[in-house]
Amino acid sequence: MTTFKSPSPRKIIHIDMDAFYASVEQRDFPELRGKPLVVGGDPNGRGVVAAASYEVRQFGVRSAMSCYEARKRCPEVIFVRPRFEVYRTVSSEIRQLMYHLTPHVEPLSLDEAYLDVTGLTAHQGSATLMANWLRAQILEHTGLTASAGVSFNKMLAKIASDINKPNGTAIITPEDSEAFISTLPIERFHGIGKATAQRLHAMGVNTGADLRNLSATLLVQEFGKRGQFYHDIAHGRDERAVKSERTHKSVGSETTFTENLNDDNALRVQIYEQNEDAFNQLQKKALIAHTITLKVKYADFTQITRTHTLSTAFDSAESAHYWLDKLFLDIPRQLPIRLVGVTFSSLVPAAQLLPQLNLFE
Repeated sequence: MTTFKSPSPRKIIHIDMDAFYASVEQRDFPELRGKPLVVGGDPNGRGVVAAASYEVRQFGVRSAMSCYEARKRCPEVIFVRPRFEVYRTVSSEIRQLMYHLTPHVEPLSLDEAYLDVTGLTAHQGSATLMANWLRAQILEHTGLTASAGVSFNKMLAKIASDINKPNGTAIITPEDSEAFISTLPIERFHGIGKATAQRLHAMGVNTGADLRNLSATLLVQEFGKRGQFYHDIAHGRDERAVKSERTHKSVGSETTFTENLNDDNALRVQIYEQNEDAFNQLQKKALIAHTITLKVKYADFTQITRTHTLSTAFDSAESAHYWLDKLFLDIPRQLPIRLVGVTFSSLVPAAQLLPQLNLFE
């Protein structure tokens, strides 16, 4: 009896926007369409690729690569700075389209999300038809393409969304899953990183079938509690629910400078800017925070944080300036600084503050 089949499997869709940031730029600026495009930082400095258009990917350019390396691989590449406020707005619009289909939406980032459509009767109850309807809606309302994966759990749905990229849908059914997983390289399993893959290769494990042949006891012995997860995914088991209400543990913003900074005034300006951005994110998520953390990364890539917690919540971005100044004075200054960041934590919904406000009114 196979472990891959279920009498009433869930129906999970994973939606992944195609080259999201780059596609938004090409949509908004027609002169960039069809051109090799990188959204990222300065190619003459420390900039990294945030997104790469499909035109530049054929040269081997990928996200997280240095912009310097991207230009080496494709001298004709066009660099544009990210516009995160625009991307957030488009992402919110796409999210609303998802909610037209189901309330069970779990965003993973601005450009991807899980949807649980189990039991829905729309579109003949077909998760594949629902995925294609949603992709068509996204294209109609935003002018952007998305790819979809459909399966009976989150892991397989996410893997499936990569199969027919860009602008396609792929389905992995319970009947097909065992054969699919058997031939899948272990690097394709989400949750198995490069270091783990290297250790598994050293154990003679290269595919899902190889991984399935190892006992749970051996995998736990080698990898701790993650070993049980590896055993489960090799057998097509992933019981994680689609979490429609995500708990935010922290909200933050940081920036890497094009040149290391040592001037206190210039650093404070940058800290205040990150604070403003982080506080704006708090407000959009309808959250309030009691804790603030200042992060600094030095020229030698070492980093340090300083934190302060208040009994009352921060009520404006400016209300954090006093504490950020105190935290900044507590930061050792032997080396120039290459990055600063501000994070708010100890979060609660802003609605919890309303009774207190009404009382004082």
